[in-house]
Amino acid sequence: MASTDTPVDKAERDSSQDLAGLEAGLDALDAVQTRRTPFRQTFVQKVLPPVTAVLLVLVVWQVLVWTNVTDTYVLPPPGDVWHEVQDAWLQGTLLEYIWTSVSRGLLGFLMALAIGTPLGLIVARVRFIRAAIGPILSGLQSLPSVAWVPPAVIWLGLNDQMMFAVILLGAVPSIANGLVAGVDQVPPLFLRAGRTLGATGLRHTWHIVMPAALPGYLAGLKQGWAFSWRSLMAAEIIAQSPDLGMGLGQLLEAGRTNSSMAQVFFAILLILIVGIAIDLLIFSPLERRVLRSRGLLVRS
Repeated sequence: MASTDTPVDKAERDSSQDLAGLEAGLDALDAVQTRRTPFRQTFVQKVLPPVTAVLLVLVVWQVLVWTNVTDTYVLPPPGDVWHEVQDAWLQGTLLEYIWTSVSRGLLGFLMALAIGTPLGLIVARVRFIRAAIGPILSGLQSLPSVAWVPPAVIWLGLNDQMMFAVILLGAVPSIANGLVAGVDQVPPLFLRAGRTLGATGLRHTWHIVMPAALPGYLAGLKQGWAFSWRSLMAAEIIAQSPDLGMGLGQLLEAGRTNSSMAQVFFAILLILIVGIAIDLLIFSPLERRVLRSRGLLVRS
């Protein structure tokens, strides 16, 4: 039986087929692979490289000790540092050192977060305030946090309040500037669309501005934590008092006072481990979640 399709019907059918093919192609592009990455691939790509780097550093360190490049009181062997770790663990002071500093750092960072976030929003949205204190925030961010320790000791004394003041002065400008940079990168079309849909005032800030500025804000949070941790270590190294306890900074200074390079390396090792752990446990998952929500990271 001969086909009765007219040229118009055939053109419409071909157009429908082309459109269906285009939609299928777009669906394939949007599809996200949910297959779990094999353990071997995860181990090779994410676990093996840092482990190899650490082992390489230890090997080079031990070779330098064996070749007597310098005296052992200047560069102690890795075994002496490990003995410091064992002694602190057996004496029950290892976790105390870590918790004293981590609790101060996290609490100070949360305080900086509570202050820096609204400050950043106000600076980003109010032109007069931005012109007035925007340069001041940038200047404070470039100021070494250790410079705040002497005045903080004079103003507040040798106590935890002094530690928190140094952390705030070091972290708040970074958090505020990060949020300002994130808000500046929000496309104006998003803001107009939000107002058109009725999002004004706090709802506009919460539902439009903050989600759109999230990447820059998250970068500011990471930098704010880094400044918090560095500020705290500077304060603990300089400010020494029995009432302050023994944090990682005090441990580092005690090693210098005792001329024990093994203890100094032990303190540096703990400071590095804490900084890396906070990044891996808190900020890296947040960053992956933000990137995944924007289609920039494939879920594995």
